[in-house]
Amino acid sequence: MTAFSPSPNLTRVAKGDLCAGCGACAGLFPDRIVMQASAPGWLRPKQSGTLAATEEARIARICPGLGQEVEPGKRLDSVLWGPYVSAQTGWATDPEVRFAGSSGGVLTILLMHLLKSGRVEAVVQTAAAPDLPIGNTTVISTDAPAVLAAAGSRYAPSAPLSDVKARMADGRRYAFVGKPCDAAAMRALVEDDPKAAAAFPVILSFFCAGVPSHAGGKAVLQALGTDLDHVESFRFRGNGWPGRATAVLKDGGERSMSYHDSWGKILSRHVQNRCKVCADGAGVASDVVCADAWESDEAGYPVFEEGEGTSLILARTTLGSEILAGAIAAGRVETQPFDMGTLAAIQPGQRERRRALLARLTGMALAGRPIPRYRGLQVVSAARQNSLKSNLHNLIGMFRRALRRTKPQA
Repeated sequence: MTAFSPSPNLTRVAKGDLCAGCGACAGLFPDRIVMQASAPGWLRPKQSGTLAATEEARIARICPGLGQEVEPGKRLDSVLWGPYVSAQTGWATDPEVRFAGSSGGVLTILLMHLLKSGRVEAVVQTAAAPDLPIGNTTVISTDAPAVLAAAGSRYAPSAPLSDVKARMADGRRYAFVGKPCDAAAMRALVEDDPKAAAAFPVILSFFCAGVPSHAGGKAVLQALGTDLDHVESFRFRGNGWPGRATAVLKDGGERSMSYHDSWGKILSRHVQNRCKVCADGAGVASDVVCADAWESDEAGYPVFEEGEGTSLILARTTLGSEILAGAIAAGRVETQPFDMGTLAAIQPGQRERRRALLARLTGMALAGRPIPRYRGLQVVSAARQNSLKSNLHNLIGMFRRALRRTKPQA
């Protein structure tokens, strides 16, 4: 085996346990970096050749594990939710799309609209892996049926930028849809490379509470009384709102559990470390981001009872606003006004993570772990919304977890 010099950037990310698994490094340098499965079920880069100084600098500018920079410009800029142009709720007017999507089907119908209007020629999106029902694969969709087939949230690792170099070279215009960290990497790449800007004129995303490992998916199956050997297909959500986690068995049977049980009691406990120190679960780097516009109870807490899906829709750029307006004019999306002042109540997980971020980063730093460099994401202002007690609790908790990760394994 030929010796090579390990990448200082990838080494820093690994030491801090900061990899988001987006695949950008592998996508840019596929001859020397590949994404591989890593216990307990993450996607992580594996290097096989030395990177030049210019290539290291490129990774430093793009990798979301190393950091993220946001320039609000003249846009509205919320401490917790980032820059945006407009805020609405809405849903796909096509009942089939609304039902299949995890929250109103707006992302799905926007992708269809982009294809039908000719703004893009193809879509990069994530779908269930054919060989791993609880896993993901990146697919290229060129028509509405293909887009619909990939609809629905997938709470598992995905690396949608792992073939970005090939996409940049094939001459097509793509809409890219991915997790907020994926969108951040894509935005940085687009701003860094004119070829990427031409290949990916539209970036879409969704609110993300974190990426569980494959161990989380296996734990859901176990709670359903089955395992991978007996499962033909699996949906984490969708086919209703919020939709049930549903395993279709090889014998034709079906088992399911509620979103509250699958995410709230199982999957959320398997989220990777990078997600716990994420400054952007709300897709601030995208043109349009969608989320669950949950109804809330009298105490303001989200209600997860099944109903017709409704999406929160934030147009974050002028382009995003134009795309949404086009979809509305074409009769594909119906919208209503939304009061951003209510968002903290219906997205408590996002709210608390943003407020706790500075304390968690401080805990990691005190334990000697590298931390991401965030610029323009109002980390300090968000921390000021937290109580001193809560900040201390998060600092100490992360400090202890970081110390445990530094201990050698027996």
